[in-house]
Amino acid sequence: MAQTRKCLRGAERSQLRRLVRKASRDQSLRVWKRAKAVLAYDEGQSVSEIMEAWELGRRTLYDCLERYRQEGVTGLLEGDHPGRTPRLTEENKLRLCDILDSGPVAYGMDTGIWTAPAIAQVITAEFDVRYHSHHVCKLLHQLGFSVQRPTRQLAAADPRRQREWVRTTYPALKKGQRKQARP
Repeated sequence: MAQTRKCLRGAERSQLRRLVRKASRDQSLRVWKRAKAVLAYDEGQSVSEIMEAWELGRRTLYDCLERYRQEGVTGLLEGDHPGRTPRLTEENKLRLCDILDSGPVAYGMDTGIWTAPAIAQVITAEFDVRYHSHHVCKLLHQLGFSVQRPTRQLAAADPRRQREWVRTTYPALKKGQRKQARP
């Protein structure tokens, strides 16, 4: 596959250099490599030298050069990464919101609060879609719910008394347990 070199004009070269600086600041390695590869190719470096210097495959390099030739700087940018299609439809999400708003007791659960595993069970029962409880939190954020986790420290705790308990009371309790354990 023969690639003809396109001699860059001054404006194109400065545009590519700006892209290199921006990609470096944004830590976008792929865009940085593509822009550097196009500049190196225009400066006369061989395909083999560019592949080795920027750790690019031959197919990747030729694709990059072709995209730059056709689209310019925008051809070197990252495209959208849409990800997997959602497993719950918008209608299902609205129904889930209604279930969550009504509360776990209204749904028939014993607890007064929703937990991620409980919500995962509801999703499986209602929509026949399995969600791991860790991913339920992401889904809740998407739906506008806040995920609350218990803290290890009391909200109205006195830090001075806590330090005192850790330094004196807790070690005394541990020593007392050791004495009781010995016959």
